Amino acid sequence: MEDRFAEVIDRQLDLFEQQDRAFLRQLDEAERAYDEADREDAEEVYSRFQELVEHGTEALAEMRDSYASTLESDDADAYTAEFNQAVIDRMPRFGLEIEDV
Repeated sequence: MEDRFAEVIDRQLDLFEQQDRAFLRQLDEAERAYDEADREDAEEVYSRFQELVEHGTEALAEMRDSYASTLESDDADAYTAEFNQAVIDRMPRFGLEIEDV
């Protein structure tokens, strides 16, 4: 793949990481809580973690779709594919569902 949009995607993901730093810390804490949860609490704690992952994935998809809407159809498809792959590579927690959102 050519990665025509690599620079803009890197800037977008940098911005997400900067602007949503508190959210990402909360996500890290939720993941640690799940890792440390006892059997009885694991399902509930994982559910909270999963909710945060879904929220982050939706925020990234919104960023992606907003930019893609400014492009011609073929370019939008290429950008979307590159963005999704960048999320999978750089933020794997959000990569599992990014293509479905």
